[in-house]
Amino acid sequence: MKVKIRKISEKADECLTIECVEITPDVESIRSYALSRGTVLTGRISERYYQFSLASVLYFEAVDEKVFAYTKTKTYELKSRLYELEDAYKDKMFIRCSKSFLLNLMKLESIAPALNGRFYAHMKNGEKIIISRQYVPLIKRQVLGGV
Repeated sequence: MKVKIRKISEKADECLTIECVEITPDVESIRSYALSRGTVLTGRISERYYQFSLASVLYFEAVDEKVFAYTKTKTYELKSRLYELEDAYKDKMFIRCSKSFLLNLMKLESIAPALNGRFYAHMKNGEKIIISRQYVPLIKRQVLGGV
């Protein structure tokens, strides 16, 4: 595969073009990653609001009617519901792994079996998140390519 980068003068003219014989899961993964890079979210820490990149999010978690976005160093409270985030970012490498978690597959280091048919998602920051039984087949298809 060849990779070309061409410098342009206007930010508004930026464009990523993928030329391929077939749209494979790898091509879709590249597309999803590129789309997530420019997305900015707004979240709250204490009484201050911050903007941060969707690509920096390791996972989203719903706790007691609140939704949090976890990055490598910070945790932001969001106004969105988990199902809204799932719908909005399913094409950007975010996938539900339990009733209260959405994982960023680009920040996933590995998956490993746990007890009772569940799995652990080992994130790149060292955290372990349980993957519920009902989501294991979907995660395996996404991560392992259908194994």
